[in-house]
Amino acid sequence: MYLYNAEIFTATGTVIKNGYVKVSGKTIEKVSEGAPEKISPEDYDCKGNTLFPGFIDAHTHMGLFESGIGIEGEDCNEDSDPVTPNLRTIDGINCLDENFSLALSYGITTVATGVGSANPIGGDVIAVKTMGRYADEMLRRVIGIKFALGENPKNTFSEKDSAPVTRMATAAIIREALFKAKRYAEDKKKALSEDGDNPEYDAKCEALEPLLNREIKAFFHCHKANDIMTAVRIAKEFDLDYSLVHCTEGHLVADVLGENGAKASVGPIISDKGKPELMGLSLNNAAELSKNKVSVSICTDHPEVPIQYLALSAAIAEKNGLPYEDAVKAITVNAAEFCGIDDIVGTIEKGKIADIVLFDENPLGVEVRPIMVMLDGKIIIKKENI
Repeated sequence: MYLYNAEIFTATGTVIKNGYVKVSGKTIEKVSEGAPEKISPEDYDCKGNTLFPGFIDAHTHMGLFESGIGIEGEDCNEDSDPVTPNLRTIDGINCLDENFSLALSYGITTVATGVGSANPIGGDVIAVKTMGRYADEMLRRVIGIKFALGENPKNTFSEKDSAPVTRMATAAIIREALFKAKRYAEDKKKALSEDGDNPEYDAKCEALEPLLNREIKAFFHCHKANDIMTAVRIAKEFDLDYSLVHCTEGHLVADVLGENGAKASVGPIISDKGKPELMGLSLNNAAELSKNKVSVSICTDHPEVPIQYLALSAAIAEKNGLPYEDAVKAITVNAAEFCGIDDIVGTIEKGKIADIVLFDENPLGVEVRPIMVMLDGKIIIKKENI
């Protein structure tokens, strides 16, 4: 089918003033200026409005904190052990939570979701589309392992009279687990080459092996500048493909992060300085990072900030110095790059999954919803259904 008579914000650096998108199955087949040669009844007239890639929230806990439910619906932090990389988000997520359909109604077609920040090493992080009945059919990809630095692991385990109770111990625990996983992988290779016995199965090491092979990312929860730099330091030591979650004081070391080619997801932006690590919170953080060539995305950290305020968060960043185009990229292509899924979503271009949203006004605002939402090549929402 065709989406035609549209302005197209491709998020590739090009804006097509009047063009069309051809969709075949789940995939974008063509993006072009002008009009299709032939228009059929099933095609969609955008009436001069603007198409954007489906929005992406780069960091949430969607489905692990259920809406309106207390402890029974909380599956975010397995704080019985400081090292749990073998936890799989897919086993805990409730995809029927109402916030997924709410996200879709605001044009958010993909979210990254996963465990919280109680543990130095938590569990995996997954990218899911925002419609479906169960996690297997919503899964885009397992994208990484969650690490946490700073205040949260310290508070969690100091109350248990167990390590870590300092930043040094948190980093040491992470290093020890990574070294152990590295040795485990080497022992497996050695056993294979020498026709020997494999080491005894270790679920934690198995979970970390794809990380050490750079097949998935390390997502570091870090607010303060010293914790941000610890994340960079550990990533360098183990040659990890990494992304910085929150990066609240990133503006204080923005030049260094830019030199290191870092990716940061800033948020929550709609927040007070509710704990010590947020004392350095600044609304120009995203702009300052972007100025220093850091790839910046924006996240809600849902439910810390409700998922429907993703675009509003981007609008606040724009009001505080982030150029409009960069603000939109922060919830589309940059968010996809942060998550390591930019090969399948994040832009409107040939070969990408057809997650496309249509707005008849600036999407960066209060209570602005799309007039059409396409997910996996199917129109799911039209204005009359909103």
